[in-house]
Amino acid sequence: MPSDLKGEIQAPPSKSMTQRAIAASLLSGGESIILNPSACDDSLAAISIASALGATVVSEPGQLRITGSGGIKENQLNCGESGLAIRMFSPVAALYDSEIVITGTGSLTKRPMSMVEDALKQLGVGCKSSDGLLPLWIKGPLKGGSCRIDGSLSSQLLTGLLMALPVAVNDSEVIVENLKSRPYIDMTLQVLERFGIRINKTDYSRFSIPGSQIYQPQKFEVEGDWSGGAFLLVAGAINGEITVKGLRPDSRQSDKAILDVLDRAGARTTIMENSVSVKKSELKPFYFDATESPDLFPPLVALAAYCRGISTIKGVSRLIHKESNRSATLVNEFLKMNVKIETQDDDMIITGGKITGAEVCSHGDHRIAMAAAVAALASSSRVIIRDSGCVAKSYPEFFKDLRDLGAMVYE
Repeated sequence: MPSDLKGEIQAPPSKSMTQRAIAASLLSGGESIILNPSACDDSLAAISIASALGATVVSEPGQLRITGSGGIKENQLNCGESGLAIRMFSPVAALYDSEIVITGTGSLTKRPMSMVEDALKQLGVGCKSSDGLLPLWIKGPLKGGSCRIDGSLSSQLLTGLLMALPVAVNDSEVIVENLKSRPYIDMTLQVLERFGIRINKTDYSRFSIPGSQIYQPQKFEVEGDWSGGAFLLVAGAINGEITVKGLRPDSRQSDKAILDVLDRAGARTTIMENSVSVKKSELKPFYFDATESPDLFPPLVALAAYCRGISTIKGVSRLIHKESNRSATLVNEFLKMNVKIETQDDDMIITGGKITGAEVCSHGDHRIAMAAAVAALASSSRVIIRDSGCVAKSYPEFFKDLRDLGAMVYE
C-alpha cells in the first residue's frame, strides 16, 4: 500500500559474509564464534552443509558457535536455492576422501554446474554433473594443482576454490578469465585473511595459493548487508525519511555502490560511520553500470520508476541465471505497475512515471518481491505481490522492517 516511512531500522546481516564465515569456521581446527549471523534460508543451508561435513554448530541468540570439522557425517549436501553455497562448498567437499552428492532445490536445479565440474576435474578431483546440472557427484581428495576458470558468469566458484585450496597438501594456482563481481572476491580475501589464510593475487587474473595452510578459529562479526539495505535506502528516497543502521561505508561489498546511484539520482543522503540516512527527494534519471553489482538491478529499477525521465542500467547479461530470469521478470512485472522497461544489448532502459496498483508475481525471486514492495510505497493504489514469502531466502524480516518504518503491509 502507498505509505510514508519514518524512523530507524537495522540493516539485515550480510548473508554473503555469513556463508563465507561458516565455511572458514568449518575448515578451522577449534571453535569460532560468528556474531550477528544472517538467519536467512541461504545461511541456514550453509549451516546444514557445515554440519554434514563434520562441524559442530550451536546457534545462540545473536551468534553461532562453530567447532571445525571432526569428520564427515553425511554424504549428501543440500544447498537449497543458494548459488553461493553450491559453488563455494563444492571445492570444500572435494577436500574429503569420500564420495559426496550435492543437490539443491527450486531454481538452483536449473543453474549451470559445468563450470564446477570442469574446474574440479582440472584439479584431479572426480566430479560428474547431470548433463551440466545438479546433482553433482564429487570424489576427493583435492590435493592442489592448477586450473583455469571463466569468471564472466559468477565469482562464486573462485570463492570456493580460494576457500578450499589453502587446505590442500600442495600449492595451487588459479587463472581466471574475465572475472566479474570483483568486490565479492575482495570480501572472500578479507574473510580468509581474518582466519589466517594467505593468498597471492595478480590483477584478479592469477591467484597463487600456498598449500597445507591451517585456518585459525576466530571471533568474527558479520557486518550489515548492503544488498538488503539497498532496498531500504531506495524506499526512503521514494517516500520516507529513514536511517539504516549497520551499513559500513568502508565495506568491501559491491552493493555499497547504491550510494553512488542515489547521489546521481539526486537523493538526499547523509553517510555516517555505521549508518546511512535518506529523505524523500525529487529524483532525476541516472546511468549506472551494474556489471560488478548485478543484485542492485531490482532496487535500482524501483528507484528509476520514480525518476522523471529515462534511466539506464548496464549489465543485463548478469541477470540470466538468477532465481528467475531476472531481466525478463523485471520487464514483465513492472509493466503491470505502469513502468515501461526495455532491454537493448546489455542495457536496461527504464522510463519513470506514475506507479499504479497491480497484482504482480515474484516468480519465486526474493529480490523481485522486495523491489515490487518498495515500488508500491508511493503507488496510486495497493500492489499485491504473489509468492512474497520468497524474501526469506535473503531477508526474512523484510516486510516486518517495512511495517516498523510505517508501511502498510498485509500478509
